[in-house]
Amino acid sequence: MYVIVILAMIAGFLALRLYSVLGKRTGHEQEPALRPAEDRAKVTVLQPRPATEMAGDSVRLADGLIAPGAEMGVRALIAADRSFDVPQFVDGAKSAYRMVLEAFWRGDRDELAWLCDEDVRASFEDAIAAREAEGHVLDNRLVRIEKAQIVEASVDGRIAQVALRFEADIAAVTRDKDGNVVAGSMTDAVGTNDIWTFTRDIRSADPNWKLSETDEA
Repeated sequence: MYVIVILAMIAGFLALRLYSVLGKRTGHEQEPALRPAEDRAKVTVLQPRPATEMAGDSVRLADGLIAPGAEMGVRALIAADRSFDVPQFVDGAKSAYRMVLEAFWRGDRDELAWLCDEDVRASFEDAIAAREAEGHVLDNRLVRIEKAQIVEASVDGRIAQVALRFEADIAAVTRDKDGNVVAGSMTDAVGTNDIWTFTRDIRSADPNWKLSETDEA
């Protein structure tokens, strides 16, 4: 009898400790804010799943996000970088696509320097300078991204590269210094097909990918 009472007291004590550590989820709590990149990079995963298992799972979950010819490259990338998640990467690439285009349209050189590598940034800056010299202003709008799909992936040492095909609709208008329309129309969106390549050092603590190449599909 005394043994049962003692065991019950121990169980109660452990339950209270567990509650104090984990708390109680009701479904109405505010989601925690994301930590800065430098803090997230310090987090390590204990007992990670084998890389081959992760590669298979991630590729299966990414149905439609990977072109058939890119599957082997994606598997190699996942094996080299366990943190690489295909759906999350494609969502981030779509956001980067919008951010780069909008920064270029408004001539934001600082934003482009953060998003692009030196060669791509230089190309964008040359185009911005030529546009400014003519007194032209772009009044463009990304209407929608119809499709974003990985078409190529590779790892060379510590450098990973992923190329995506973007199919999007863009409403484009060019105005002169007086605001008059020189070309384009905001009512007629134009379909675009681009292949953008993003690069990252997978051993770096910086989780950000940079745009390293742009081509028309």
